[in-house]
Amino acid sequence: MSATSAFSAQASTGQPQSQKVTRVLTGITTTGTPHLGNYVGAIKPAIEASLDPNVESFYFLADLHALIKCQDPKRVQESRLEIAATWLALGLDTDNATFYRQSDIPEIPELTWMLSCVCAKGLMNRAHAYKAAVAENEEADNQDPDKGVTMGLFGYPVLMAADILMFNANKVPVGRDQIQHIEMARDMAGRFNHLYKGSFFSLPEAVVDEKVQVLNGLDGRKMSKSYNNTIPLFVAEKKLLKLVRKIKTNSLEPGEPKDPDTCTLFQIYSAFASAEDTQAMREEYAAGIGWGDAKNRVFEYLNEHLREPRERYLALLEDPAHIEAVLQKGAEKARAQAAPLMDRLRTAAGLGRFI
Repeated sequence: MSATSAFSAQASTGQPQSQKVTRVLTGITTTGTPHLGNYVGAIKPAIEASLDPNVESFYFLADLHALIKCQDPKRVQESRLEIAATWLALGLDTDNATFYRQSDIPEIPELTWMLSCVCAKGLMNRAHAYKAAVAENEEADNQDPDKGVTMGLFGYPVLMAADILMFNANKVPVGRDQIQHIEMARDMAGRFNHLYKGSFFSLPEAVVDEKVQVLNGLDGRKMSKSYNNTIPLFVAEKKLLKLVRKIKTNSLEPGEPKDPDTCTLFQIYSAFASAEDTQAMREEYAAGIGWGDAKNRVFEYLNEHLREPRERYLALLEDPAHIEAVLQKGAEKARAQAAPLMDRLRTAAGLGRFI
């Protein structure tokens, strides 16, 4: 997972068919500040799911994952607070959902170790992130192909598998770049079940949702911190206007028809606007709206949409004790599920108590 990226998992809770509840699990890496792309692609649909009483939701700050890429303690700490405040400001229902920090669940790193002990090294050799790091070293003619590669980067898929298998997810909606990690989690789950002769884990299946919207950034590429082209979700009003005005457009003059389907400005607008407002803007593109007017319209719409959650966000940042209390409550709920499973796994592996 990249900075503030997410993966999701759905699982049957094992209730009778007539009462089956969908379980959703989403992790957000705590190395960056949430931006508009994060909101549209992951946060908004996840929060909507958290409001559904027929969905059992688990959302966590993936702060152990953050240490793989970021050794700046201040940045990780700030990101954890910013991301927690963002989800709460946008209306995450923490009574219905379980919201926690990954590092508050000691069963997760313990499960990571157990899975590491059944996971073939050759499987990790084939992980995309590791292969990319090796390829980069080879292109740079480094004598050591593993230069700069930590065990955290190398074993990252095992930690992700533990995140998912801890709550026995079986349907995992992900981006295409994460499919391999789900296949690895299946391998580890199956291997553990085989070695210890039990049905401890269900085998997760990747589900790619092609409808998940990916926003473009200021330069027209995918909005990403790595491209330095993001619009932070709760940036101050004046800064928001400045960033919107920086969005790349073409050289068409006012009065010339413009294509909304190839325009980043229109894409961002339509991600937040109603169907009626989106259609109205589409008609204005056909009528030749000027880029300056279009950017002002996008700014005004975004600013109005984000004003109230921005105020809640800023208030939450001033009250970290409240955020901490919410996360601790969530950790208790998560551990109520994780601890019994770990007791069963320890016993299976010969690590159970004597009496």
